[in-house]
Amino acid sequence: MTLQDIPKIKHTDSNNFFLLCGPCAIEGEDMAYRIAEKVVSITDKLNIPYVFKGSFKKANRSRIDSFTGIGDENALEILAKVSEKFDVPTITDIHEVSDAAKAAQYVDVLQIPAFLVRQTDLVVAAARTGKVVNLKKGQFMSPEAMKHAVQKVKDAGSDKAWITDRGTMFGYQDMIVDFRGIPTMKQYAPVVLDVTHSLQQPNQSAGVTGGRPDMIETIARAGVVNNVDGLFIETHFDPANAKSDGANMLHLDNLEGLLTNLVAIRKLVQSF
Repeated sequence: MTLQDIPKIKHTDSNNFFLLCGPCAIEGEDMAYRIAEKVVSITDKLNIPYVFKGSFKKANRSRIDSFTGIGDENALEILAKVSEKFDVPTITDIHEVSDAAKAAQYVDVLQIPAFLVRQTDLVVAAARTGKVVNLKKGQFMSPEAMKHAVQKVKDAGSDKAWITDRGTMFGYQDMIVDFRGIPTMKQYAPVVLDVTHSLQQPNQSAGVTGGRPDMIETIARAGVVNNVDGLFIETHFDPANAKSDGANMLHLDNLEGLLTNLVAIRKLVQSF
């Protein structure tokens, strides 16, 4: 696939990495607009192809009382409004086969969560919508195993897929990124590095996932140096009070500085 397969995407001739960025979950219209407006301004300034990210619901929660969403249709409608208001494509994750056709009416890219990437029916349903499919590498899977997930999309009649690495389980409560997997997976599809989820510290006794946001730039720099096609970064203007994944999100105020540095690194790497 190419970036041109994504409606509304801009700056595709800049030779930059592309960016999937936004809040973990859609918490409301105002917060979505506030984040989208800021990220669109930054990515236009830096000529970065941009897709707004937001989950319309969160199905994978540690505790039954964890935030799961504001209502499917409500959140999906907000994603559609973000796309229209800021003229950007959008991406959301799906969890059930029935979600594929429903979400495809509102967004441009369907994301398969890492824990569900081996679910054949889900992957096939996403592919058959005709939308681009973002396959998140399972924390339990090798890079080589992702060729089968990509092949499922192809066998369903689509060549519009990419792979996102979101780290690999390292013990019970930590993640690690194996950068050797990037060139391996690039043999199968474009590769995105999910910087913020790679810094999660899951399985905490309190039932709320921890994280290491202080390491975001370290991981992102390494990804750019190793020629990832895209970066995935969750951001929020108030991570401490975000309703999902606040412990590993980047503060919105820090995004421009980070992306400015990463674009400079990208240009340097391409000069070799």
